[in-house]
Amino acid sequence: MPDFELDTYDCAEGAFGKVALADLKKAKKWTVLVFYPADFTFVCPTELADLADKQEALKKLGVELISVSTDTKFAHLAWRSSEKLLQNVKYQMGADPTGQIVPSVWGL
Repeated sequence: MPDFELDTYDCAEGAFGKVALADLKKAKKWTVLVFYPADFTFVCPTELADLADKQEALKKLGVELISVSTDTKFAHLAWRSSEKLLQNVKYQMGADPTGQIVPSVWGL
């Protein structure tokens, strides 16, 4: 995985931030990136809510869970605040509005 840095909405902190793969590697954290198409869709909140149910178990294993879409950190905040299914989401939601992370993941 190439190094990356993303703006995030950190659901646990209720604040904006950044996440960098280099920092996660230094902390010796496994990183799981979960890509989804867009906020405010009808299917995605159920998938992200299911991930939230597994987050504590993953965290105990040293895994950092980050969801990523092409929406902005502001859209993530608005969606998390308005969608009841996302109430238990405590992981970071990464913003990739230019779509630069997905091509690098797939080697494009």
